[in-house]
Amino acid sequence: MSFAQRRKFLWILFLIGLALIGVVVNATTLARLRFDDMARLATAVARVRCVNSAAFWKNGEIWTETQFLVEEESKGTLPRVVVIQTPGGIVGSLHSRVEEVPAFHSGEHAYVFLWQSPAGDYRLLGWSQGTFRIARDAESGAEYVTQDSAATPLFDPLTRQFRRGGIRRMPIAAFQLKLRRALQRADR
Repeated sequence: MSFAQRRKFLWILFLIGLALIGVVVNATTLARLRFDDMARLATAVARVRCVNSAAFWKNGEIWTETQFLVEEESKGTLPRVVVIQTPGGIVGSLHSRVEEVPAFHSGEHAYVFLWQSPAGDYRLLGWSQGTFRIARDAESGAEYVTQDSAATPLFDPLTRQFRRGGIRRMPIAAFQLKLRRALQRADR
């Protein structure tokens, strides 16, 4: 094989490799986490209120930084205001959306499961799986909780199938009890 043929062959292998990397990156699957596993894996669990959310450029990509006021800690110790960064957002007329990455709006209340990276910053555990929005019923005033991932089919590694699941419109008192019990089991 001549030098030119070898060079052409290596160039083709390089392009095939790039194509395969693109397929693997686009085929990322979010595996369903059990509630007890999230309670065990989380560095912190807290009821929070979003106070600010702003998108910005970071290394050629759009990211969003969200600031939360910590209203109640269930696990871990957090600063009074915790900041998380998530991929995606809107900068000017450019929109970037990453599936299953939650977006928050000022004034919104939620329970979040967080883990602290080695660098010290906080991340949402399981993205939409670690986000539980709090809503108030207009008529009764009762609060209930819905997991962001409840409507999305996620891969269940136990059954090896995609399925819907998660918490939907659970009364806040029932959610808090479920959380306390999961945290107690995680401490054993």
